[in-house]
Amino acid sequence: MPHHPVIHHPTPTGPTPTPPAVPMPLLPAIPAAADIRLVTLPDGTRTLAYTHPTPTEPTPNPAPAAGIPGWAKTTALLAPTIGGGIGAAGIGISYAAPGVLAMAEALWALVALLAAGAALPLLARASRPRGRTRTTHITQNITATGLFGRATGTIHHR
Repeated sequence: MPHHPVIHHPTPTGPTPTPPAVPMPLLPAIPAAADIRLVTLPDGTRTLAYTHPTPTEPTPNPAPAAGIPGWAKTTALLAPTIGGGIGAAGIGISYAAPGVLAMAEALWALVALLAAGAALPLLARASRPRGRTRTTHITQNITATGLFGRATGTIHHR
């Protein structure tokens, strides 16, 4: 097979083809419609083109994002910690509730004991006969089980 050399012709060697007669498609509306004109290209083809009186400079690239702010990172890291702390507090309160109720009952028992202790001398003085002067010895034995247990006691008059 003989090898034929390829020759490059910078200009077309044959007749110039005529473009087919096809209606031009309608262009969508754009803001700078006044700059669209009918232009004749060097090969004789007529077409619509966007022309601008001055060349436009390319828009600069946007600056890279600065990243996530420090306060957002801190908030994101603290949110589960705070939520876990609130949950742990709720569990702790649920475990402590019976003890709190027992402490409240113990405090009411103490108030009742103090009220009874303050009322006993008044009752003893009122029940004493007025005519004789006799000294009464009162002995109290009070016992309680535990730190906040219910107190029981006995009173002896001599």
